[in-house]
Formats: sequence, structure tokens, C-alpha cells
Amino acid sequence: MAGESANSGGAPGASPPEAIQHMSSHILAQLQIHRARHAPSGGSSIPVPPLLVGVQGPQGSGKTYLTSILRDTLKAPPHNLSAAVLSLDDLYLPHDGLVAVARAHPHNGLLQGRGQPGTHDIALGTEVLTKLKHINESPLNGPGLELPSFDKSLFDGEGDRAPGGAVVRPPVDVVLFEGWCVGFYPIPRDEVERRWTRPLPGLEEGFLNKKGYRIEDVLDINERLKDYIAWWDLFDTFIQIRPPDDHPYDFIYKWRLQQEHHMKARNGGRGMSDEQVASFVDRYIPGYVFFGNGVTDGYEETPGARKLPPWSGRALCIVIGEYRELIRAEAF
Repeated sequence: MAGESANSGGAPGASPPEAIQHMSSHILAQLQIHRARHAPSGGSSIPVPPLLVGVQGPQGSGKTYLTSILRDTLKAPPHNLSAAVLSLDDLYLPHDGLVAVARAHPHNGLLQGRGQPGTHDIALGTEVLTKLKHINESPLNGPGLELPSFDKSLFDGEGDRAPGGAVVRPPVDVVLFEGWCVGFYPIPRDEVERRWTRPLPGLEEGFLNKKGYRIEDVLDINERLKDYIAWWDLFDTFIQIRPPDDHPYDFIYKWRLQQEHHMKARNGGRGMSDEQVASFVDRYIPGYVFFGNGVTDGYEETPGARKLPPWSGRALCIVIGEYRELIRAEAF
């Protein structure tokens, strides 16, 4: 699997079938290992917990779509698995909580609106992920677990918590948890300072300063990421979708713009302008610059002592090109 190249491209917005094939094969292999690890022994009646899978990919990369197709693939014959999807977006704070965060940090542009670490409901996420981890211990005829839901259209696009989320009932084989910063870890302050001054491939010189961000803003997000480590510790395996190394940021703008154009072509032109899309993506670039490599490298648990992610050695990276065509799939 490592280093395998795609032999076909894809049109903008298309889902490369090779990616789904690699992703589903990875999940099935990890599920087999997971079941063997949790097989009852000594008369134990504790059921096998779901395989909890983290899925990370940048804006416009197709992670939500691919995750949905992956779920449907796992549920369909010949696999016939029970699979559920939880989105990081559905764990945002309610609208009044988002407003409170923004008002408490008026000079941090990264916290003016939902998206960044610090705008999610940590307690809710911990509760939901823990319940999903143990859902197979629940009665089969019970009410199930209603997942949270967030409606981004409320409050003129600022969004708010919404009722009526999907209900998940046991038994569950696989849970897919997808989001743009899933698996991101904090880094030491001196590393933040080092990355602040380095050039960003494909972006204008002095990008961070020109966009109005301050190193204090990034350090604030860095501190907030510590609250997410307990979530990541629950993952059994991981799938990362990312651009190639020579285009780490500029493809994200193209993907998100293509996504917006596609949506506007279908809804009569409602949506963001090209300039608004660029500004939208601007707010997420610092996350990739400072924290994105945590997916593979983990974090410093104590000074000088690095802790690898729990999925290290059990993860898959899907590298996609400008038109989301599969470039390669590799284990890490």
C-alpha cells in the first residue's frame, strides 16, 4: 500500500474510487485486528467495542463526502457492517457560547467565529465519544444514542446547536469521526516561534502578519488544543487526507473554491464570493502550519519526551492532487 500511485485522475469535485478502496481496505484490516484484540476470554461477556476511526482532511478536500461514501461502503454487502459518522462540526459550542468566546478574546481573529480549537464543546465531545466507545454494552432494544447536530445556517450563518441528530443503536462495528483538525496536537512555544518566521510554500511572504494574526493568537489556540488530547486518545486507527508536500496550502484554497462554485451552481448562486472563500480559508491556514504534523508526530508530553499518537503504526495517509485525484496511499 505504501507509496502506491494512482493511475487515473479525477474531475474537480470527483471522488477518486482508488481512495475509497484504500480507505475501506484499511478499515477492514484494522477491524479484524481490533476484534482479535478484544475477543472475549475466560468467560467474559463484554462485547467488542466499535472501532473508533479519526478522519482528518483540510477544507474542500472531500473528507466529509469520502467519509460518507466510506460509511456506505462498509454498510453494503459483502461487508454488512454497522457504521456511524460523527463530525467535529457537530460538537461546536452553541451560538451563545461562540459569541462568549469571541467577546472574551476580541483581539484574536482566530476565535471570531466557529472553527478553531476552543470553539468546540469539550465536555459534550468527551461524553459522546465515551458513550460511542461503550455503546455495544447498551441494551440492544434501548433508545440508542442521539448524536449532537449543529446547523450552520442559523444566526445568519454563525450557526447554533440543532435538535434531531442521528440516533445510533448497538451493535456498532465502526465509528468514523471526521474533522479538519482531528488529530492535531499542541507544540512547544519555541517551535511556534520557529514556525512563525519560516516561509510558507505557495503563500505570499509574511502571510501570517499580513492576514492580521499575531503569535499570541496561535499560542492561545496551542493551549486550547491540550483539551482535545483526551478525545484523540480514544481512537483506534486513523485516516488522513492531505495535499502533496509541494502544495501544502495553496491547493486548499482551490479545493474550497471549487466546492463553493459547485454548491452555487446547484442552489441558484447562493454562497460566498471568491474573496470571502479566500478569507474563510485564511483562518484555517495557521492550524495546518503549526499543528498539522501532530497527526503523524504526536506531541511532547513532557519537555524532550515525545508521545506518538495512539494510532501510530495503524494509520493510513491518502495524498490527493489539485483535482482530488489520488496520488498515493501510504501507511504510517
